[in-house]
Amino acid sequence: MSDIVVFGAGGTAGSRIAAEAVERGHRVTAAVRRPEAVGYLPPGVRTVTGDATSARSVRELAEDADVLVVAIGGGERNLWRDAARTLVDTLRKLPDPPRVIHVGGGSTLLTPKGTRYLDEPDFPEEYRDSAHGQADALEFYRTSADGVTWTYVSPPPLEFHPGERTGHYRTGTDHPVTDAQGRSVLTYEDLAVAIVDEIEDTRFGNARFTVAY
Repeated sequence: MSDIVVFGAGGTAGSRIAAEAVERGHRVTAAVRRPEAVGYLPPGVRTVTGDATSARSVRELAEDADVLVVAIGGGERNLWRDAARTLVDTLRKLPDPPRVIHVGGGSTLLTPKGTRYLDEPDFPEEYRDSAHGQADALEFYRTSADGVTWTYVSPPPLEFHPGERTGHYRTGTDHPVTDAQGRSVLTYEDLAVAIVDEIEDTRFGNARFTVAY
């Protein structure tokens, strides 16, 4: 059993991660900026006010945690890098810091040409700021996270949506996992399965991995 804090547990990904973790017997704290605005979370999930960009909030929630999951969204480009920097700068000062699992973007994955999806000319403009923000966070972890164990998780770059929990998936690193038809598809529910599996059995310490069917 692990003590898991999920920042952004009121969102689509965070709520499913919290639900999957508590269902599997872990102690889960949902850390959100506005607890009164959070929808349904299953019994057993404790909800508190928390902010991944606040050093004080991170320090307080890290005291009894084994893992901090970052599943935040909805902000400007600097949100994700600010969160990564705050987490790393705060946690490296602790004697036994919890691990960080950052739910990132699929647009940072590489195309068959070796370029990032977010750099393709037809990448949707409305998602460009958040895509670059997630890319900034990944670069920060890769270059500046000494002293902290982190994992960055990327869903598929296109076909990622709520749906059925199958419990099955395949993993990759920097290129999308594709099926026989060349599609990379995943539900939020099975992303949650993959993340809790990674919490229970570390395979990608200080690395990025991606998940699809």
